[in-house]
Amino acid sequence: MTSQPALPGSAPSRDQIRRAPKVLLHDHLDGGLRPATVVDLARAGGYAHLPDTDPDKLGLWFREAAGSGSLERYLETFSHTVGVMQTRDALVRVARECAEDLAADGVVYAEVRYAPEQHLEGGLSLEEVVEAVDEGFREGERAALADGRRIRIGALLTAMRHAARSLEIAELADRYRDSGVVGFDIAGAEAGYPPTRHLDAFDFLKRANNHFTIHAGEAFGLPSIWQALQWCGADRLGHGVRIIDDIHVREDGSVQLGRLAAYVRDKRIPLELCPSSNLQTGAAASYAEHPIGLLRRLHFRATVNTDNRLMSHTSMSREFEHLVDAFGYTLDDIQWFSVNAMKSAFIPFDERLAMINDVIKPGYAALESEWLFRQNASTSTSSTQKG
Repeated sequence: MTSQPALPGSAPSRDQIRRAPKVLLHDHLDGGLRPATVVDLARAGGYAHLPDTDPDKLGLWFREAAGSGSLERYLETFSHTVGVMQTRDALVRVARECAEDLAADGVVYAEVRYAPEQHLEGGLSLEEVVEAVDEGFREGERAALADGRRIRIGALLTAMRHAARSLEIAELADRYRDSGVVGFDIAGAEAGYPPTRHLDAFDFLKRANNHFTIHAGEAFGLPSIWQALQWCGADRLGHGVRIIDDIHVREDGSVQLGRLAAYVRDKRIPLELCPSSNLQTGAAASYAEHPIGLLRRLHFRATVNTDNRLMSHTSMSREFEHLVDAFGYTLDDIQWFSVNAMKSAFIPFDERLAMINDVIKPGYAALESEWLFRQNASTSTSSTQKG
């Protein structure tokens, strides 16, 4: 991939992708720690179960363990990150570094999710967990601004679908909805734990006019998506990649949508697609075969996300680099995905519109124009030399 400014309609450089204003809707706080931070926090908190204490080797272990092709095995890696996130100071640090890392990667808006119920082993209350994470996010935002970067982060509170605390976590999310929490989610293994087990939580949020997304259509298929939408009323689909099972591509290249796929497209239901993560869990065989290519072509409300940056050794820039290589995407395509994500964010409409019109579109316009200024500078230099 060239490092020079790209001509309009050509592949952007890695530097341009990194500088492009990006929007992230599906990122797990406990899946994005720096390996060195995991080691530091384990040492400080007396956590003795890490498979390695060398940061480089530990980072490799996370990637290899998460790349087994099994969602259940993938989820096992979180025992170590969650294990070192059991104190207030640890949560503040992890959240602060998350904000800093995303801002350094060109992310201007992010919704980062975590499960408060998983951080109580050190004696914290649910409220103390939420307040510590929020403090870290704000510290990270300020640090990024001081470094010349702007980012805004909202939290999604996640309930574990195999547990029985979803209503309690939904109520917690609603109490903190004006203090950094923008919505609710359920996560964990899909098989055997349908979203309909948590209808009381979703009904509460709907009555409170609050927002929620549901992990659905990742390891499990269309029934999970159908239940998340038609029984639970999800605003977005966490992953949703298995909607491809309801799309038939004929031999002549024409496409027929099943009724569920047509509903998802017609209703503009956002899909929080996570390509690298999907490859690790076996939902796709390669980037070139990932359903995002077809979903983009069919104009679904597709978005690009990281899921777990540590386990997938990824970032938003890396996700887009893979997609540029696989599908020949341009800056226009990256902007399309970014605007899709911003339209789908759980913040007020006027704030979403301001982000699109005042941050995202101007940012891409500036990147698109770089080739012209370089061309003019080159022409001017050439003319000077001739004279």
